[in-house]
Amino acid sequence: MSHNISSPIERLKKEFLQYVEIEKGRSLSTVSNYDHYISRFLDFAKIKEASEITDDLVRNFRLWLNRQGSLKKKTQNYYLIAFRAFLKYMAKRGVATLPADRIELAKVPERSLDLISASDLKRLFDSPDTSTPAGLRDRAIFELLFSTGLRVSELCSLSRDLDIKRDEFSIRGKGEKVRVVFISENARSAVKKYIDSRKDMDGAMFVQIPNKKIKSQKSLRLTARSVERIVSYYAVKAGISNKVTPHVIRHSFATDLLRNGADLRSVQMLLGHSNISTTQIYTHITDTELGNIHKKFHNKGK
Repeated sequence: MSHNISSPIERLKKEFLQYVEIEKGRSLSTVSNYDHYISRFLDFAKIKEASEITDDLVRNFRLWLNRQGSLKKKTQNYYLIAFRAFLKYMAKRGVATLPADRIELAKVPERSLDLISASDLKRLFDSPDTSTPAGLRDRAIFELLFSTGLRVSELCSLSRDLDIKRDEFSIRGKGEKVRVVFISENARSAVKKYIDSRKDMDGAMFVQIPNKKIKSQKSLRLTARSVERIVSYYAVKAGISNKVTPHVIRHSFATDLLRNGADLRSVQMLLGHSNISTTQIYTHITDTELGNIHKKFHNKGK
């Protein structure tokens, strides 16, 4: 991309990305996503000034995005969200440009959640062979994910010296927000057995099982990708036909709480969602179940 950095719009973009990183405190991966989305718009638009951004230009960009074929509506919306944030920033700076509220996001289909039944979940948890170091580790991963509702990246960031004798611990999640999560008796016991069985000195909570081949590596810490592979391996082993990921276990954590009567706001806090609308997707599941209960039990005394 031969960007002309001296053009006012490119300069504004650079300042905006610095603002997102410093003032807004967003992660570097978020900043780089914003950079990607806005740069694609500027490459398409070939403009030099913020005042050249018009409704027509945005509409043509949206048509162009939509005709890329491979971009889902949800992904197209990411472009628009980043671009709207850029427009808001320019307005705040007093730069004459298109108002951000002129951009409406595309309607996306309701999110459907991948869920597994309680019996599948139990089979998954029972599938690691806990007479082996790897089995102890994997069982501890499952129990901890289900007890805390952690995101896989949060699970991977845990350190070995975490005090699991307490019922709760703090985790730094998305957007650097800290929240408290709670550890069940099952999870505590599984984690303790796993930690006690370890022979390595690595500081991470969840590590690759050391073997001759990985001596040279500095850290044995499991990556999010490795945990996804572990979960997927046991799902196949347990004969579960649905796709199972660490995120599916997080979903199960949330729906389990709602089914047992927890309120939405508390579940939002436990999941670390900044927006309650994100948590609301879980109510669809419990709504469906309520519908089934209504069908089964309503007006049966005819």
